[in-house]
This record gives sequence, C-alpha cells and structure tokens, in this order.
Amino acid sequence: MLFTHGASTAALPPVALTIGNFDGIHRGHQAMLERLVVEARKRRLTSCVLTFEPHPLEFFERIRRPSRESSTPRPAPTRLTSLREKLELLGAHGVERVHVQRFVRSFAALAPDAFVEQILVKKLGTRWLLIGEDFRFGAGRAGNLALLKELAARHGCEVETMPVVTQAGARVSSSAVRAALASGDLAMAEALLARPYSISGRVIHGRKLGRELGFATANVQLKHNRPPLTGIYAVRVHGVGSVVRPAVASLGVRPTVTASGRAVLEVHLFDFSADLYNVHVRVEFLHKIRDEEKFPDVDAMKAQIARDCEAARSFLLDRRNV
Repeated sequence: MLFTHGASTAALPPVALTIGNFDGIHRGHQAMLERLVVEARKRRLTSCVLTFEPHPLEFFERIRRPSRESSTPRPAPTRLTSLREKLELLGAHGVERVHVQRFVRSFAALAPDAFVEQILVKKLGTRWLLIGEDFRFGAGRAGNLALLKELAARHGCEVETMPVVTQAGARVSSSAVRAALASGDLAMAEALLARPYSISGRVIHGRKLGRELGFATANVQLKHNRPPLTGIYAVRVHGVGSVVRPAVASLGVRPTVTASGRAVLEVHLFDFSADLYNVHVRVEFLHKIRDEEKFPDVDAMKAQIARDCEAARSFLLDRRNV
C-alpha cells in the first residue's frame, strides 16, 4: 500500500476515492472499502482513502477558547485507532493508497469549490468518489451532496453514495464502538468491528513494579492518553513470535501506585519470561474482568492481581474450548 501526504502528488495514477476519518475501521467502513476496491478495479483506477491527521474535532478542540458566555467546549472523541493502526487496517482491506491530509487552519478554511479543485482533482486526481449519505465538506461544513456532485461533474468526476450499515437495527458507527468499549461490552464492540478491539504499541521500560510483585508486565506505549476503555481485561497478545499468547491486561491510571493521571497499558503474559523491550505488539481485548480501583496497600493489590490472573485464564480457556 502506498502512503502519501503533503505536497502535490499529481504524477501518480488517477484514483477512485473515499473520504473520512475511518477511526476503528468498523463494519460500516469495511463495507465502504469493499465497494471502493471493487469499483476501482472495474474502472482501472487506484483505490485510495483520504483521511486526516489530527482528527478534525481534535483540531477544533485545540483552537477553541471558551468565552465568558460559553461553557467549556465538548472534548473530541477518544481515538479507537492510532494512525499506524488505521493504515495497517486499511491495507488489510485491500486499499492501494492512503493520502493523509494534515488538518491545519489553511485546510479547514478551504471553501467547498477549492476543496474539490485543489484536493480532490489537482492533488489526488479523483475520477470516482464514494461518500456517506451525510457527507459535508469545506469551511464550516458548507458543502453538501448536491453541491459536491455539481462541482465534481465540472472536472469529470462521478460521485456515488454509500447507504448506512446497521447492526441489530442500529447504525454502525465509531461512536457506537466507543460506547460499547466504555461500558465494558466487548462482545458488542467485536460485533461492530467484525474483530476484537485491539491496541498496538511498542513495549517500553516502565517502573518494573509488576516484576517486584511477582507479575512481570510488558508496558505497551500508548499513542494517546485517553484510551476508549479502562479496567482489567482478559486479552491475547500478537507479535511475540508466531504464537498468539494469552494474558491479562491493566489499562488505566494506576491510582494505587501513582497520582500522575496518565493512562498506562500493562500486560502480563502467562507462562512467559523473555525480554520484550522494543517489540511491537498488538493486544486484543476479549473480556472485561473489573474496573480499575485504588487499593489500601500493595499487598491488597497483589492479592487482587492473582485473582485477576485466574479469572483471565479461566475465560481464555473457555473461549478456546467453544
């Protein structure tokens, strides 16, 4: 898969394009990507996704300053996937090219006609465009579907829409995935994603407290400090050799041992003792055991960790035998 960004890429082949944040690559995204790839092949175009970094809502959250009359701005949603995870998932679904548009003031200020001409036509060479039914574009979200079709037609670009994808009668969306994860309903999240939710990252050095307690952990680097779920989980770990390894994970701010408020993902792999530093792993979250809590002392925490390990082992064994 080709990854492009920044300056003009007009020398590259024309594309069949879809546009969006694609956070999580859920079933709705997957249906759109499948159609994109099929149409690109049919039309002898390169399948391409235009996505944004940072997420537009993160950009607007940073530049907003509440006035005396207004309340504190609503925070941007937590990310389901880092940019690296998003690119890996897009490639796995057959996308040939991803263009990451830096979301900055100058881009946010583009009028609808400038967005079509400068980005879709000149930069990407779009010949066929697939969008969701509620797609808006340009400064202030001023552009709608009718305007997009009118502007695109001037440049010989055809526009089609993708109907909403539903699961159990409800719309599949990144917000629905976030809600499922936040509530601990990992089965629902897995149904919406068509795979278990996972977080990828490099194993880095931590305080090594787990080793002192008899439960050595891999400290997985988080790209963002607001993960969409917290608590203690039964997990599987990919990337440690060719074997998928069972484990228990803690994702949270560790209130018993620190007051930093910074989220940390720690994973204890069962029956494993090798050095994992700098290894890039993917942690699949399969079952929530409990919420994070603050213990009165380290001994109480150690006893609970032992119970968490047994609960995770039991769940993973039952799942394997189903």
